[in-house]
Amino acid sequence: MKVKKPDVELSAPLGVKHKGLSNTGIMLVITIGLFILLYAISAVMFRDNNFAKFSVFFNFFNTKAYLLALSLGLTVVMITGSIDISVGGVTGLISMVIAAMLTKHGINAVWTIPVSLGIGLAFGLTQGFLVAYMDIQPFIVTLSGMFFARGMISVISITSVPISNALFMKWSDAKLYIPFLYNESRRGVRDVAYLTPAAVITLIVLAILIVLLKYTRFGRSFYAVGGSKQSALLMGIDAQKVKFNAHVLCGLLAGIGGFCFTLFAPSGNPGNGLRYEIDAISSSIIGGTMLSGGVGLPIGTFFGVMINGLVARVVPLLGLIDAAWPSIITSAFLFVFIVLQSVLAIAGKTGGTGRLLPDWLRFRNRETRTAQCRQKI
Repeated sequence: MKVKKPDVELSAPLGVKHKGLSNTGIMLVITIGLFILLYAISAVMFRDNNFAKFSVFFNFFNTKAYLLALSLGLTVVMITGSIDISVGGVTGLISMVIAAMLTKHGINAVWTIPVSLGIGLAFGLTQGFLVAYMDIQPFIVTLSGMFFARGMISVISITSVPISNALFMKWSDAKLYIPFLYNESRRGVRDVAYLTPAAVITLIVLAILIVLLKYTRFGRSFYAVGGSKQSALLMGIDAQKVKFNAHVLCGLLAGIGGFCFTLFAPSGNPGNGLRYEIDAISSSIIGGTMLSGGVGLPIGTFFGVMINGLVARVVPLLGLIDAAWPSIITSAFLFVFIVLQSVLAIAGKTGGTGRLLPDWLRFRNRETRTAQCRQKI
């Protein structure tokens, strides 16, 4: 006669986790869900302002394309457990250098591209060497880089330098229309959505980075070092080289971001790039990148930037004219996501979010309570 086995044996053995969303997946779902929710609410509240039009939606990204490049750079270094707060200063320096090149020296606009990338790489190489091989705290190194960049801006010019170069302005004013995405008015006028050159550039960068981080050994090594440096060393990964590469890539992306920003705002100004590093860090964290390292996805950073752009668009419509309000609201989101990251990190170590609660608040089934009572007896 067969004896029916207890149901408890059908469950997974202790120490074996059920398949489900990882911390990366959870953060990505929350970020995308938050953006969809905020956009849906805004479209209903501000339908009189044509908020739901395709062109308005794409303008969220067109106006923040440069921020995506900067945020992707922060995502890369934060995945390795490092940080770079010089990207805002680098952006401002590049815009001022481009303005001086075109306006004061009459240099061909084509040269602005390699110069922008060169400035970004110079910062990335220098800071990466100091962080990875000299073992200096990344916050201190990149803070010095930020001060250096902002000081160089004032050395070049203490006043605004507008750009009037014909070729550069042609790049700045260009639009790539998307013919199948349009809204038609009652008079038959079509409002077609479009992408700016800066938006196209950063979308290409986003696609490349997604492939690089997911499908190449070069990209996966970033996660290995950020997740556990000791484990990465045991796997034969050169942690110093990986951190160096991360900072170099961040510098390159800062160069791209600085060029894209100048396309968006064609002028050199001492205030350009001010506090952009905070926007980049917040967009990356809201997008699911963890400060502790080892977790982060470029596509999540994209939605973090979209949330940033959405907030910047919605706040004035709410009647909050003060320029500080978008930063205040974004900071609130940042605070919530940092707390959420901490909760997920602790839950991963303790075996579930339920263990974060006091003993008397945890939910237990009857068998578990009975077993605990027997142990006490």
